[in-house]
Amino acid sequence: MAAELTAHHRRLAQQKREAITSAATELFLDRGYDGTSLARIAEAAGVSKSTLFKQFPTKAALFEVIVTESWQRDAGDTAARQQAGDLRSGLTAIGHRYADLIGQPRMTGLFRIVISELPRFPELGRMQFRLGKMPYFASVQHYLESEHEAGNADVPDAESAANQFLGMIANYVLWPRMLLTDWNPTASDIHNAVEEAVQTMLARYAPRPAPTTAD
Repeated sequence: MAAELTAHHRRLAQQKREAITSAATELFLDRGYDGTSLARIAEAAGVSKSTLFKQFPTKAALFEVIVTESWQRDAGDTAARQQAGDLRSGLTAIGHRYADLIGQPRMTGLFRIVISELPRFPELGRMQFRLGKMPYFASVQHYLESEHEAGNADVPDAESAANQFLGMIANYVLWPRMLLTDWNPTASDIHNAVEEAVQTMLARYAPRPAPTTAD
């Protein structure tokens, strides 16, 4: 019985946490970071102020969690766990999960919050870069280094290669959303964009067969 109660309490705590981060993201977008109070977030999430303050004592702490959790969803796990073995399949898995991640309304909203508030709150940009983008980027870079070391790819500069690969996908899936409210590519369009990015990477970084010598 005690174990069941503990599990029940954990589920309730997680549900409240998700309600808080969801409400905070919506309010940050609607009212701005500076114009949103923790008390207003608690009201929108349907939790008491004491419950919110217990989990998130400051607005900055809450924003940190939103950034970290947004970037660590499924796509981040895929990049971190991808093992060297087949460059095409590895890049394809990472690429499609990355497109899914940055195509989510939550991620679009996160970028819009940071961009709109950057002049007044530059720490939000640093937070997004340090806690979100860079850890994810590093996981893709590590994967490419692993493929290079295993001889499955010729990637002398994995940092540059990771930047190229993710940039090709983000340039189609994410950045138009920052300017075009009606940008809504189909699943097929996104699939093709990822596959084209994979093909470009293979053309550049797949290992070349050793030249044969005439007898």
